[in-house]
Amino acid sequence: MSATVVLLHGGDDVLLSTAVRERVAGLVGDGDRELMVSELTEAAYLVGEEYEIAPLVDAAQTPPFLTPRRVVVGRELGRFSNAESLGPLLGYLKNPLDTTDLVLVWEKGPALQRMAALPKSLSSAVAAAGGEVVGAGVPRGSDGVTQWMDGQIATAGLRLRAGAKRLLADRLGEDMSRLPSVLATLASAYGSDRTLEADDVAPFIGEAGSVPPWELTDAVAAGSIPDALEKLHRMLHGGGRNEMQVLATLYNHHARLLRLDGSGAEDDKAAAQLLGIKGSTFPALKALRQVRKLGSKKVARSIQLLAQADLDLRGATAMSPPMVLEVLVARLAQLNR
Repeated sequence: MSATVVLLHGGDDVLLSTAVRERVAGLVGDGDRELMVSELTEAAYLVGEEYEIAPLVDAAQTPPFLTPRRVVVGRELGRFSNAESLGPLLGYLKNPLDTTDLVLVWEKGPALQRMAALPKSLSSAVAAAGGEVVGAGVPRGSDGVTQWMDGQIATAGLRLRAGAKRLLADRLGEDMSRLPSVLATLASAYGSDRTLEADDVAPFIGEAGSVPPWELTDAVAAGSIPDALEKLHRMLHGGGRNEMQVLATLYNHHARLLRLDGSGAEDDKAAAQLLGIKGSTFPALKALRQVRKLGSKKVARSIQLLAQADLDLRGATAMSPPMVLEVLVARLAQLNR
């Protein structure tokens, strides 16, 4: 039996840890976990005063004892961000030990300030060894999220109506890492014999999760005060953002409008170039349309409102910070009507 090599990565810590736990459990099967599994974290890589990947390679090269196979889990590998630091592991992957199943986890350890992107040298070496590179986070884009949700629902053994799926997606928002636990609760409560409606799902979702910043700015641009306030509250309470962070989101959006106003940009490509937007030009197109809708006077007024809100959040008013933002968001949305 050849070695299994898998590299797990993803932006959500909860989903990544769940994926690691499930993959290790699958590799252990009916075996004795205590004897089979060796798990290394960032602290194990500290050799003297330097971090080295050699302890992980040594563990992977160690034959099993009293069991037919070993499962070696390399956690918190984000410390090794270049080919030089990964060298011993890359060398091992050219000829992995047949009796070792290796699970590599690209994540940040507690002593690492900031994690670099997954090195191509590592993912390429895993692929060359016949292994898997698995993204454990929620995919980007609505289509990716929908497919991921459908997979999670199927794995949980549930059947949900379209309305129930929409409710889950809307209420969880950016907190999609809660989905597996919500589905597990639903499976425990209802089993797999019935198709669940939105009313069946609603009591189990809990507090509405956060939303991405563009949902707030889109609601403002649409001139919908109730929707904009609802998005604001979810960013503050569901996402744990503070008032200054939300103000920065609103300011950055309207600063784009200010740059476009009177710039002469006539299409999305010109607008994207002016704003320094790389990749898709859709955000630039949305900003250009909003500038044309508002006109120069309203764009200028939006900047004035943002400046006053900044002063108010710093103590220029007796209003509470959440109320300052509520007034600001309502006024900005009113400008777009």
